[in-house]
This record gives sequence, C-alpha cells and structure tokens, in this order.
Amino acid sequence: MSNTIKDVLNRALKESGGRTALRFKRKGVWCTYTYRELHARVRQVSEICATVGVKPGDRVALYLTNSPEWFEIYFGIVCMGAIAVPVDVKLREQEVGHIFHDCGVSVVFASAGSAPGLSELKESLPNLQTAVLLDIPPESTVSSANLTVLSYDAARTGLSELSAYEQHDPLPSDPASLIYTSGTTGRQKGAVLTHQNFVSNAASCQKAIDIHPTDNFLLVLPLHHAFAFTTSLLIPVLVQCEVSLVERLKTIKADMRDTSPTILLAVPLLLEKMLARMMDTISRKPTARLLYKAGLAKLIGRRIHQELGGALRLIVSGGAPIDPDTLRSWQKLGFAIVEGYGITETGPVLSLNPPEKPRVGTVGIPLPDVQIQIINPGPDGSGEIIIKGPNVMQGYYNNPEATAESLRDGWFHSGDLGFFDEAGYLVINGRQKNLIVNREGKNIYPEEVEQQIHKSPAILECLVLGYREPGESSGERVGLIVVPDQEFFDTMETETGRRFSESDIEQFVRAEVRQAVQSLSDYKRPRCVQVRFDEFEKTTTAKIKRYLYAIDTVSL
Repeated sequence: MSNTIKDVLNRALKESGGRTALRFKRKGVWCTYTYRELHARVRQVSEICATVGVKPGDRVALYLTNSPEWFEIYFGIVCMGAIAVPVDVKLREQEVGHIFHDCGVSVVFASAGSAPGLSELKESLPNLQTAVLLDIPPESTVSSANLTVLSYDAARTGLSELSAYEQHDPLPSDPASLIYTSGTTGRQKGAVLTHQNFVSNAASCQKAIDIHPTDNFLLVLPLHHAFAFTTSLLIPVLVQCEVSLVERLKTIKADMRDTSPTILLAVPLLLEKMLARMMDTISRKPTARLLYKAGLAKLIGRRIHQELGGALRLIVSGGAPIDPDTLRSWQKLGFAIVEGYGITETGPVLSLNPPEKPRVGTVGIPLPDVQIQIINPGPDGSGEIIIKGPNVMQGYYNNPEATAESLRDGWFHSGDLGFFDEAGYLVINGRQKNLIVNREGKNIYPEEVEQQIHKSPAILECLVLGYREPGESSGERVGLIVVPDQEFFDTMETETGRRFSESDIEQFVRAEVRQAVQSLSDYKRPRCVQVRFDEFEKTTTAKIKRYLYAIDTVSL
C-alpha cells in the first residue's frame, strides 16, 4: 500500500521502471521519459534542494508552466520532505509576492523570464534566498544583487553525489503541497494538503473509474491547479501509465492525433471550444450536416474520434460547472463524457458520474472513502455541502481563523449548496455566499439564472447579484450585470450593414435577457439589468471575481 507520494513513485520505479511515464515535444520532436529516467531526475532535484539549503518542512515554489521538468521538480521537492508551493505564472506580481510572503518560500524553481520580477520581489521577501532557473544554458549567468540565481541544467549536471533523496522519508501526515485558492471571494489562502490527502484521493478516483497501465492521459490543464495535479500527474503515476503533454493549447488536435490519448481531463471552457469547432466543421459540410440532422451524429463522431487519435475512451469535465447541453452534444457524437466535482481543499475530487451510468445535470456520486452530507436544507431540499475523509486538508496555512471557520468536527464546510437526487447523485445549486433570499423568503441561486442567460449568443458573460433598493432593510431583489459579446454584434453589422450604437446594443441585450429568463419562475427573474462593455475581472482560472461587483443602486 502506498501511503505517501514518495511511496507511489518508488513503487512505479520498482514495478514499471521501463514503461513510458512522460511523452512531450522538444524542438518539434516527440520525446519520452521512462519511470526509471524520471526517478533518476527526481533524485537530482532532491540533491539540488539539499545543496541550496532546503530542509524537510521548508517551502519551495514551482513558478512554472507545464513541462516534464514540472513533474521531476515536484517529486524532488516532496520526496526529500520539503513542501511544494505550485504558483500560477499568470498571477500578478503582488499576488505572487503575497503567496511567497504568506508561507515563507525560500527557494523557487522558475523560468529565466521570471528573474527580474523575482529580484524585485526579493526586496520584501527576506526568506527568499535562491532562484533556480530552467531555460538558461549551463554556462549562462543571470545577475541579481540580492538573490542567488542558479542554472537548473548546471546544478543538475554538477552534482557529485545523490544522497538527499534517501535521507528523509515523509510521513503520510506531512504536508506535501500548499495550494493557494484562486480568490473569487477575496484574498488567496493556502490549503495545506498532506501526502495522505493526495494519495487517498488518487486511490479513490482509481476505485471509481477503471484506469489501466495501458492508459494515456492527455495533460492540458495547468499543474498548479489541484484538479490537474491529482488527476493528470498523481493518478497516472499511481497506476503507472503514460502522460502526454500538449505542446500548447492551439496544437491540442494535432497532439492528440500524434499521441492517441485514452483519457482527457478538461475544464468546461476547453470542451465548449472544442465542441464549437466540431459543430462549425459539421455545419460547413453538407453531407455531415444531413447525417447530423438525420440522427446519425455518431457516424460523424467516429471520424472525429479518429482525428483525435482514435483511442479516446473517456472525457472528464471538472474545475467549474458545465452546461448540460455541452455534455449532451458530446454524447450525441458518441463520446463518453462525465462531469465531476471537487474543491482544492479536499484533494480535490469529491464526486464523479459513473461512466457506465451518468446523469447529466449532476456531478455524480461521492467517491469511495469520501463522505458528503447536506446540512441545513431549505424548503427545496438544498443545503450546504460538507465533506469528511482522508482527502480533507489539514487547514489553511498561517490562517487559524479561516481554518476554524471551514473545518468543524472533522467536516469541511464547502460553502457550496446542493442536494442528492432520488438516485443518490449530487446536484450543485451554487455558492452559499452568492445565494439571494428575497423578501418572501424564497431562495434564488444566481448560477441557475446565469446559466439561462448565457444561452444567448449576444451575451459574453453575466453576473446575477442580490441588491436592495434605497430604504429597504430586508430581503433582496435579483439584479443582473451583463456584458455584450462584441464579436456577435460585429458579425451582425457585417451581415446586415447596420451600425449598432451602444444604445442599440443595450436594447438588444435587454430583450435577449427577457427572452432567456422566460423559462424561469417569475421571482427568479432579474428586476434590474445593468449593461457594461468591459469584461469582468477574473482569476487565472477564468472565474469572475464576484466580490468586486455590485448592482449600482444610486441610478435606480
């Protein structure tokens, strides 16, 4: 039984040393590492960490995009007992500074392009001592007056011994990662996730879905995200199968054709874009269009399946809610696609639709060894989702108040709202903090209203928010802030020869909103619609920072 991430890697070396672990592209050529080669490189990283003074329990940042080096660096850090801190390269400098300061990062693995920013951050980060840069030649140097800078390749090839890997074996209860939440409701918090949290969650996923050593995972999502880390890094190593890294998002189709993945894990936005391209191709081909309309979509799907490598047997959507229509469209083309649910603080996967019996509109059933309960249900049966199990984090790093608020009697209080349907499948309504309670005491879930409004092609994005008119002291009304899709109106102008002013666009969008919410109960429909032409500010995972926005009641 593997109880730590180090155990998982060591077992892969022992049982499948010669099997391909990673497939990736370098200078236009597909390359591979076996598990034996990966393990050897991991040992080198552990030695680099020890050489620059890293000790068990120290925090070491991975400030990198996806690459084979991400794998070896992560394992090298945690297998010698240190704590990995994955950081999104798209974060703003002050956000990176907050993470480094909050957990006391002492060493960072980064790209050469990050060196100037890291040097500036050093001024306010006394704990940060060393930056190991990946994409500089061994003979090159990057000067920094206040930060020790090393070339990764030079450090790796200049090692005289490799003993650090064996000197310390982490315990299952030891922290493996600090993963900082994306900050949709405020400042980022570092979830302390242990070796046991990750390994138990990966093992639960393996019990829920048949995964085989012959499988090949396509890595598309950024590894700093908990969903990608557990499902596309740890599970494959646990199962001892292959991971193929896409070269970049624009080459996904070509990369799939080259590598023939069997499992794709993706967020809804990616699946929507892939589907839109497929449907556009179908619409432009008369024969395909006729077959699709005649109910023979799966015949077209077989051709698409071959274009995607011919081996894809499962698609899992996670990271955000997916439109049920998107799921049905993929299924109509013959693809096996399911939706799951997870939270960073829980390793992250909590539930998953069984591939053999999925229920669209739900996030499936709880994973083995994961307990999910609904507390304080309202009249509609929906209440807060709480979770218990070996996958639940230890707490938030350096934040006892937030920890005490979220972890009570061993249960993690998610803040998500949902219920179990008659078949025992979990349905998510939305976030507790987003819930609108009107003057009659009825609950309105903003996410439900937003989903309806998003069906209009004229609307790029929207936020449903509660508000009170001046003088009101109880209950909330339903308000809406909506952003028009400028590309839609540009196309309209080209096709009709008509110029749309801002006033015209506002009128059009308001009419679209009225039409979109017709299927909703009257009390759920927005009473105030405000149009803005700038997109909402988002986290790096493309989630809107809701806390930045409110209905303008002054102009009501």
